[in-house]
Amino acid sequence: MLTKRIIACLDVTAGRVVKGVQFLDLVDAGDPAELAARHAAAGADEIVLLDITATHEGRGTLLETVRRTAQRLFIPFTVGGGIRTADDAAQVFDAGADKVSINSAAIARPELIGEIGRSFGAQAVVVAIDARRTVDGAEVFINGGRKPAGRALLDWAREAEDRGAGEILLTSMDADGTRAGFDCELTALVSQAVQIPVIASGGAGTAEHFAEVFLVGKADAALAASIFHFGIADARTLKEVIAQRGIPMRLPC
Repeated sequence: MLTKRIIACLDVTAGRVVKGVQFLDLVDAGDPAELAARHAAAGADEIVLLDITATHEGRGTLLETVRRTAQRLFIPFTVGGGIRTADDAAQVFDAGADKVSINSAAIARPELIGEIGRSFGAQAVVVAIDARRTVDGAEVFINGGRKPAGRALLDWAREAEDRGAGEILLTSMDADGTRAGFDCELTALVSQAVQIPVIASGGAGTAEHFAEVFLVGKADAALAASIFHFGIADARTLKEVIAQRGIPMRLPC
């Protein structure tokens, strides 16, 4: 069985890391480069930096923030927000990212997934999906969770895979920031619908939540933000507890 990954997420606006609940009520959590280095040293397998207001504000990614953060890291680094073209992606890779995450731009022009993949490899393309439950299933949202995309979750996840995505980063908007647990049912639906790795996001609060999303949600990786930023837990401690459940983890030295 492949090792599961613990990913620390940095939601960034105006060059600072912020965290909220269900994409609202944002509070400052610190400097991206400092937090990324701290989480990496504490055992995170990867870092994801999302410029969460770039699309809404109609601007590109904050490349200097990406550059400063990349210089502090020795683990895989994914960057998303404001990437609308393969040229935008190239600039982010040049600034030090190992992967790019695309969300609203992929919905607007799905061909972008393949364009980036052909230039940089499918493993470097993460399609981020923000989803909220509905009566009939789950709906995809764009523009930082502000606008419904008019796409059903499973349909879009399958299309993203078909167009060349290397991974899917699935955020449950209902669970985001609550620390009440991942939406394991929603994660399992997507994990079973595609063959590529699925990263679960939204709701992390305890080590047991991570174990549940790996075992029940069938996630390949799980992402968290506030529990790391505010000192509730670190990746090393989480991994030790999760490994005791028989789940394969890459334990730090």
